[in-house]
Amino acid sequence: MSNVNSLNDLIHPKVRLGIMSLLMIYEKCDFSFLKASLSVTDGNLGSHLKKLEDAGYVLITKTFVDKKPKTIVSITDLGEHAYKEYLSVIEAILKNK
Repeated sequence: MSNVNSLNDLIHPKVRLGIMSLLMIYEKCDFSFLKASLSVTDGNLGSHLKKLEDAGYVLITKTFVDKKPKTIVSITDLGEHAYKEYLSVIEAILKNK
């Protein structure tokens, strides 16, 4: 039986859940797109991305486009699996309501 204690604490915070959800839809997102979509500051987004990167859930690639830095965030297989498991726990909690 699943309960709230079974939720992945790394994904559960609102901003990280938003990041993971967007990445599940688009697979890759640019930093600016994530920032605008989630209405967060650079620092806030950066700290959440760092936690997800450290866990192996996302891959962060820094490149240059027209001599301007561009940060691309993509979901890893591990991240996709963790997100799907997170949703499974939510569904199980709702079924046990």
